[in-house]
Amino acid sequence: MVGASVAFMSLYLGAGALTPLLVTYEHDFGFAPELLTVAFAVYAAGFLVATLTLGSLSDHVGRRPVLVAALVVQLLSNVLFLVGTDIGWVVAGRVVQGIASGAATSAFTAAIVEFAPEGRKRIGAILASVSLTGGLAVGSLLAGLAVELTPAANTIIFVVLIALTVLGGVTVLASNETVTPGPGSVRSLAPRIVVPAAARREFYACAPVVAAAWMLAGLSGGLAPNMVRTVFGLDSAFLGGLAGFVAPAVATVVGLLTATISPRRAMTIGIHASVLGAVGIIGGVLAGSLALMIVGQAVAGIGFGSAFTAALQLVIPLVAPHERAGIVAAVYLVAYTAFGVPIVVEGRLAGPLGEIPVVVGYTALTILLAVAGLVARTRPARRG
Repeated sequence: MVGASVAFMSLYLGAGALTPLLVTYEHDFGFAPELLTVAFAVYAAGFLVATLTLGSLSDHVGRRPVLVAALVVQLLSNVLFLVGTDIGWVVAGRVVQGIASGAATSAFTAAIVEFAPEGRKRIGAILASVSLTGGLAVGSLLAGLAVELTPAANTIIFVVLIALTVLGGVTVLASNETVTPGPGSVRSLAPRIVVPAAARREFYACAPVVAAAWMLAGLSGGLAPNMVRTVFGLDSAFLGGLAGFVAPAVATVVGLLTATISPRRAMTIGIHASVLGAVGIIGGVLAGSLALMIVGQAVAGIGFGSAFTAALQLVIPLVAPHERAGIVAAVYLVAYTAFGVPIVVEGRLAGPLGEIPVVVGYTALTILLAVAGLVARTRPARRG
């Protein structure tokens, strides 16, 4: 279980490393500012394509074949970033990186849960969640430090990531298969998301909260590093990496701390923290205070760590083993739609309307989604 979690984390180290690197690429390659959000969001597009087509494949062919193939694709993305020379390479690398993550995330999450001992499956769901957020946090901070301290940051970062990806592949190959291959693999490739009836009510109650949490995660990973420069006037790769680090780092710690809290209570905590964090981010942007914005991101990280981990814990136990990867794919479909699409819209509107008003509107939308989730939760809470 731990080995699978570390291999899973290696995928998201690469995704997190791009948080400060994208700002550096904008400077080095000289592309238009609005392409920065596109380069960030195409990761989500690749992720969604892979999730829609490959999200349930491991339920039929086994976890290991899907995970090994995904890690090979991740290796390709690392090479693209290593040798890239313009925005085209960056976009291609992000798409391939998203495909690798989308193919692997459902299978890794299901496998980690299956590796957990009977009676402790909830711990597996928590490990899967914190592996994702921990990878994003550590990748962002270390990449920011590398950019600040060395002119060869891109080379150092992706050579290390290539080595970690290879190590992750070896770990997966050495692990036991948890699924007996069966029929239906070709049919599973048809792009469709089906939420089993047993989990439907819970899934739809969780969906707006998951969307709000991942929009705030998109702000931290896609907008905040550039805002350090454009809104707060600070030209520092380290501060950009820190802005991308805080929310997922807090989410990782909170995800571990909530292991002893019931999922429903953790979800309620997550909703309230998401709202408070969003208010703090808006206050920091309007007041011109980077410190206040980062505090708001930290509180939003509490919301992400509580709510997203709780969502996985609430829906996964409701479905049969052969449906686990499929329900995880449905959760991540909501997550990455919220993670990518609003960022592109923000990038398009920031030019004509101004960065600050658009960021405030973006963040205010997360408050509405979180409140909608709070209202939706009252219904399953009464019936469950």
